[in-house]
Order: sequence, then C-alpha cells, then structure tokens
Amino acid sequence: MVLMSVPADPTVSFSLSFAVGSQDDPPGKEGLAFLTGEMLADAATQKRSLDQILEALYPLASSYSARVDRERTTLTGRTHRDNVAPFFELFSDAFLRPAFKAADFERVKNDAINVLENTLRYSSDEELGKAAFEDFVFRGTRYAHPSDGTVEGLRSITLDDVREFYRSRFTAANALVAIGGGYDDATVARFKDAVRDLPPGAASAPPAIEGEAVTGRSALLIAKPSADASISFGFPIDVRRGERDFYALWIANSWLGEHRNQASHLFQVIRERRGLNYGDYSYIEAFPEGGHRSMPPVNVPRRQQLFEIWIRTLPNDKAVFALRAALRELQSLVDHGLTQQQFELTRGFLKKYSLHFAETTSARLGYAVDDRFYGIDGEGHLARFRKMMDELTLDDVNGAIKRHLQTANLKIAIVTGDAPGLAAALTGGEPTPISYDTPKPAEITAEDREIASFPLGIAVEHVTIVPVAEAFER
Repeated sequence: MVLMSVPADPTVSFSLSFAVGSQDDPPGKEGLAFLTGEMLADAATQKRSLDQILEALYPLASSYSARVDRERTTLTGRTHRDNVAPFFELFSDAFLRPAFKAADFERVKNDAINVLENTLRYSSDEELGKAAFEDFVFRGTRYAHPSDGTVEGLRSITLDDVREFYRSRFTAANALVAIGGGYDDATVARFKDAVRDLPPGAASAPPAIEGEAVTGRSALLIAKPSADASISFGFPIDVRRGERDFYALWIANSWLGEHRNQASHLFQVIRERRGLNYGDYSYIEAFPEGGHRSMPPVNVPRRQQLFEIWIRTLPNDKAVFALRAALRELQSLVDHGLTQQQFELTRGFLKKYSLHFAETTSARLGYAVDDRFYGIDGEGHLARFRKMMDELTLDDVNGAIKRHLQTANLKIAIVTGDAPGLAAALTGGEPTPISYDTPKPAEITAEDREIASFPLGIAVEHVTIVPVAEAFER
C-alpha cells in the first residue's frame, strides 16, 4: 500500500492500480483490458445505473476514472474529505460490484471502435503518427497495438470475455492500493478491507515484449488523403526511470527537445528559425496525449521505453527537410554531446521545472505508485530527479548520450497526404531543398543546403505504405 499523508490538503485521492494492461489482451481480442477498465469506470454497478452514479457524484463535486496502458490499469478518484464516506461507497462499488450490463458494454465497445476508426484515423493526425510509430517499433509484440485495442479485436470481444477477464485478472494479488491527502486511519482501513473483497487470484507474470532488433532505417507511411505530414521517429532504449543514466539522459533530451519548451534546440532549429510547424519535441519515456498536456503523465509505467522525436504537423513538401534537420541535430548531439554551458543552463532549468511535474496530491500519488513499478525505494523519483540535477556532471550526461542515443538504427512513421511523393524523396538520395515566403539570413540558407543533403540511407524495400483505413484494423 502507498500512503501519502498531506494533512493540510482538504481532499483525499484514491488510486487502485492493477498489474494488467493492453499487453495482456489475448491475441485476436486486442482491447479486452481497455473495455474491462471502462466497464468499471464508466458503467453501472450492481446497485446503481450509470445515470444514478453520476447524479450521486455531482453534489460531491467528485469523480473517478480509469486509465488503461500497456502494463497497468489504474482507477483513480478524488473527493473532499468531508465526502469520503459517500464517495468511497460509489468508488468501491465500481471495482467490486460492476453490473456488466449489455447496454453499457455495447456503448463502451462502440465508443472504443469509433475512437480508432474515426477519431484516431481522421481527427488526430499527430496522435495517429505516434500510435503508428509505436506499432511499427513493437510489431509482433504485446506492446504494438494501442491500449484501446484494434478494430477487429474490439469487434470480437463479448461481454462474457469481459466478465472472465475481470474475474481472472482484476484480483487482490494484482492490486496496489494508494491513498493521499487529508485522509484518516478509518479511510485507509476501509480501502484495505474493500480490496480484500476482490477475488484473491495470483500475481500475473507479464508477457515478453522483445521484438525484432531495429536495424538500419525504415519508414512507415500512413496514406491519408489531403493530410499534411506528422512525423515520429526513434528506437527502443534500455534505460528506465530510477537509473542514473535516465536522469543524465533527461538533461540531454531536455536540451534537445523538452516537451512544449520553446527554448529547446529542435524547436529553435525547425520552428523558431524556419517557421515550418507548431513544435518539435523529443522523449525518453512514454508521453501519451502529448497534444493535450504540458507535464509528463502518471500511470503509464513501461518496462520498455522509446527514444522518440515528434515533429508536429507541417506541409508535405517540407516533411523530408524537417526530418533531415532533426536527424542532423540528433547526430550532432551524439557526436559532440553538450557543452558545459548547455549542460549548466539545462540542469538549472530542470531543477526548477521539475517542481511543476506534480503540483497536486493526486499527481504526486501517481508518481509514488509508478515508483513501485520501477522499484524506486525511499525518496522516490521526484526527489531523486532533483537530487540527480545536483549530482550529475557533464561527463555523466555525454556518456549517457553515447551509450543510449544513435541515428543508424531507427524507425520512422509519417502520416501524409502524399505517400508516393514522400516515399520517393526518402529513398531517392536527392537533396530536398525548401523555400520561404520571406528571405532568411545567409547563415540559415547556408545551413539549409547542408540539411537538404543530409543522408537518409533508406532503401526502397524498407518503406511501407498503409492506407489510413487499414491502420489498427487488426
């Protein structure tokens, strides 16, 4: 159990994390974990319909929800401490006494299919590109499909599948209880007692997720009529939260492309100096919903992480140039590392910026739960992060860059309205110059010539084009 007492906080945050996620979806039923999680958080219980639950939560100014990711399904809720008793009755009913009504199941299932078929494919090119990239890198493993599932997988799932999955996987042995804020001992005891009412079960061993080694450069193009280009590229990395190299690599990554940081290097090169797109960022761990959040999310811990560069939407005729620019800057970072000044400025920024990672009790509780997954004892990740900012040296950071970053072996996913043209540009070996509506300084145009000719080294046979209507179909 994770306890985070904050007596001054008038609210109480609850978290119940199950060691079950989309990686546990049976083959052919991709989306089973997601539907099960939604049937707990967004459906009737044996005592109340969903409308009755929402009516009961409204005067409490409270709510609960579920996040299903690759490794974990986490139910979270928050309420004022004066409302703990009525709120917890609703919250505990959700995970102990789900009704599994057919009408709720059809609604949740249809909504999930709609998210894949319409929202992801046709309303969110940036998220589509990121999901396609993960699928491309992890193809053949349980990490490949989106946490929501696949269209065919979701269609194949029955209500009986959900009932059995809940019975066998959402057990006391797979559960981690966490509570934070201004709670009392009675609330802790009530939460513990509720979880004991779950089926006892046995702890589940996670499936293997080792896919084929990434060798050379290859590209997946999602052909979507009339779409601009959204680019994600990168490769798996063997460094995880809690390890010294993780924090050293975070400094390097922050300098290169900290999420939504306009001072980061990629943003300056691609957006600020050239005005090609909205933003350009890089990551060393999972960062879902990047277009909607500013700070790193919680409850998405993973055994296998990716280094990823995300080039937000830009015109198709400038896509290969932007890709080359990002690859060139990554290669320069690998070759030269950071300077002492870059290191000091970035480390100083992160010492202050990291204070905003978890500004609420519920967010700090989420980090504490993730600490258990990563085996981070004692101080926890947030405190260790700030401690490492004082301990790490430039040599530590540049050493981590050499050990974990490279450009020779990576995968590229691009959503584009010009798949044939992009495929030809990626594989042809010819320069891809760009022009501007207004003149640029001489130093920019001189650098542009170098970027336009930066070698891509992608063979024709290593480019795959997939129509958008087929993305995440199976």
